[in-house]
Amino acid sequence: MEERNRRTSLQGVVTGTKMAKTIIVTVSTKRNDPLYQKRVGYSKKYYAHDENEQAKLGDEVTIMACRPLSRLKRWRLVSIDKAALAGESVEAIEAALEKKEGSDEIVAAPAEEAKAE
Repeated sequence: MEERNRRTSLQGVVTGTKMAKTIIVTVSTKRNDPLYQKRVGYSKKYYAHDENEQAKLGDEVTIMACRPLSRLKRWRLVSIDKAALAGESVEAIEAALEKKEGSDEIVAAPAEEAKAE
């Protein structure tokens, strides 16, 4: 059982729960851009196994690497760190995630240009 504690674990936000026993977890981090040497936020989606289907949209969760469970699932849910608010919509969750990783201005600019036309 000690081996499981050495496996890679990540923390992220649940952004999808429409599949049976599967959640989509978006993990946001920052790293230096190789050309401009500035901190840039980026995110990556992971498919994780949720046996009891206890994670809800917007929850902050911890996932851990495991054996391949399907074509895309290589992670399993370990714990729900922070539960989401009950009435929060998908758009509000995505907006909060974009703001956290610093890409909210980039996403908002094309939307404003489309409205101006």
